[in-house]
Amino acid sequence: MHDLIENSKLYLLAFLAPLALALILTPLLRWFALRFGHVDAPTAGIKTHKHPTPLLGGAAIFLAFAAGLVFMRFYTSFPTGTLRDLRVILGGGFVMFALGLIDDLKKPGGLRVGTRFLIQFAVAFFAVLSGIRINFVSPDYLSFILSVLWIVGVSNAFNIIDIMDGLSASQAVMAALGFLLIAFPSEAIYVNVASVALAGAALGFLPYNFSKKMKIFMGDSGSLLCGFTLALVAMGTKYSSVNPLGVYAPLFILAIPIYDTLFVSVMRLRRGHSPFIGSRDHFALRLEKIGFSRHRVTFLAAMAALIFSVFAFLITQVPLIWGALIYLVIGGGFLLISVAIAKIKI
Repeated sequence: MHDLIENSKLYLLAFLAPLALALILTPLLRWFALRFGHVDAPTAGIKTHKHPTPLLGGAAIFLAFAAGLVFMRFYTSFPTGTLRDLRVILGGGFVMFALGLIDDLKKPGGLRVGTRFLIQFAVAFFAVLSGIRINFVSPDYLSFILSVLWIVGVSNAFNIIDIMDGLSASQAVMAALGFLLIAFPSEAIYVNVASVALAGAALGFLPYNFSKKMKIFMGDSGSLLCGFTLALVAMGTKYSSVNPLGVYAPLFILAIPIYDTLFVSVMRLRRGHSPFIGSRDHFALRLEKIGFSRHRVTFLAAMAALIFSVFAFLITQVPLIWGALIYLVIGGGFLLISVAIAKIKI
């Protein structure tokens, strides 16, 4: 019980420190972005904002997140394995952040798709090589390949869903807390620390992302960082000893970004377009088209993510038959919703 209380204090600090730093750093970096013209101008047809907006929110999230991890490194004594995993997250996260920042700086064209994927796959390769991988798949080479694809896929899912104020960042907060909910009892320390640090950093950015007077975007740098971190966090804990379906709980925790990625890819392919070329097919924009405000869409998506995280936790606790039933009901619900949303003209 004493260890549980002490670790709870540790995780609270790991949450509050990045939260405070993000609240302080975000307006400073917003001023810097405006001073040097680092803004996202709504020049392309797929842009959903109307005025040039500063793009350094991702830098605030990264600096707050990184400072939180470094602070906790010197505040407490982590096991060797935990230190290694946190270094991988921090090092790989920095490369993903830097890749997104360079892409943001080169807008409106940005980096070539091939260049982006080459760097992302390289980062994912070294992260998996360091030992963070899917553990329930064999043989090892298949686990390695699937782990690399998972990291790249989830990283880009958070980038793809970043098309509306607060949408990607709020999903990152909810997903991080969802992983904490499942990993906390098992004391997977690197998962817990990284989750709460990312939740705090992203939450500290959100008020400015929603603000009309102090608006700032996190850009590709922030979304790729969030996606990469959560992809690694998802592979860091044992989900269930109750039923084998528990290992798929991350699909529920990350359901909204993954769903939007699959949805827009299918819709683009149906029209004969490349899934890598931006469009307005996102479920959030379709809901806005039928009258939902952007704040309501973001709120509903966040609440859905919270509910899915609860279901993810339940899946790790219930017998196999109940776990299968939950997957069946939720999967069927997604299918029906997809059919309805696809009929909305954009």
